Amino acid sequence: VDAMEKLGVERRLFTAGENKALLDPFSPQRPAETEFFQGLLNEVHQQFIDAVKQGRGDRLVDDPSVFSGLVWSGEKSIELGLVDGLGSVREVAEQLIGAEKLMDYTARENVIDRLLTQMGYGIGTALQQSLGLERPLLH
Repeated sequence: VDAMEKLGVERRLFTAGENKALLDPFSPQRPAETEFFQGLLNEVHQQFIDAVKQGRGDRLVDDPSVFSGLVWSGEKSIELGLVDGLGSVREVAEQLIGAEKLMDYTARENVIDRLLTQMGYGIGTALQQSLGLERPLLH
């Protein structure tokens, strides 16, 4: 907010509906908003826990830290019963469905895309230099 004031930016907010500006970072947080979103998070978290327990069944170790938000290594995930084993997508596809050939649909940057990106970077750098900006805005 201070930066906006220094730059002379006036904040304007138009909404239609009592809750359209929930979590607006420029307004004070209201207890009712906090309560609502915490309740929503708790509900979604419980749905996640229920889905994992249903999917993993008795393979899942009864450990309260499993659903605490921590991140587990692959080996620890096996110990906790979160996964059955470690492997790549290719290995799983070969083992489960007998796939011999997999297609990779990952979008790849082509020569034209790379060229245009570099041209844009060059134009931006030249503009910064011509404006006398010391710190680069682009990297």
